[in-house]
Amino acid sequence: MSEQRVTTDELIVLLDAEGRAAGTAPKAPSHHESTPLHLAFSCYLTDGAGRVLITQRAHDKTSFPSVWTNSCCGHPAPGESLREAVRRRVATELGLRAEALTLVLPEFRYRATAANGLVENELCPVVRATAAGELRPHPDEVEAADWRDWDACVALTGHPSASPWFRSQMERLAPLGAPADWPAAHPSLLPPAITW
Repeated sequence: MSEQRVTTDELIVLLDAEGRAAGTAPKAPSHHESTPLHLAFSCYLTDGAGRVLITQRAHDKTSFPSVWTNSCCGHPAPGESLREAVRRRVATELGLRAEALTLVLPEFRYRATAANGLVENELCPVVRATAAGELRPHPDEVEAADWRDWDACVALTGHPSASPWFRSQMERLAPLGAPADWPAAHPSLLPPAITW
């Protein structure tokens, strides 16, 4: 397998208030104190034992460095389906294959401000997937990665090092039980800007 490179010229999909595409913009300069609403995703990877891969964002990331969070986050490219985006980013960030993808929270949205003033403002569908392959975190993206049982994932929500989107997602996910119990959501509930 050829090495995946993290690119700096990534485009994000800007959204209107109803989740329709409203244009594109370069990712890095679009994240600031007044970040516009844009499309993203969060993925929770599980293994055969039902554990969840929890990752720590790289210390040098501009947006929320060093926080502990779900397995992988990213931004679908213009015209890319949600499943394609998840598979691409999981391979790039973690060296893994994402299999058996399930849409869980199609309408999740959050806004959070980092300590440095940078704002995340995302319509961010949440996906569960099974991890396959050998874990090889990309050092520009991931500082550390740890397989945790579900109780440890729930406990992380009370720790100050947990990302704000992880805490907010877990408010909805924890009552559903362990990831294997999460019901699939219908793709028609996704924002109009993205296909499943």
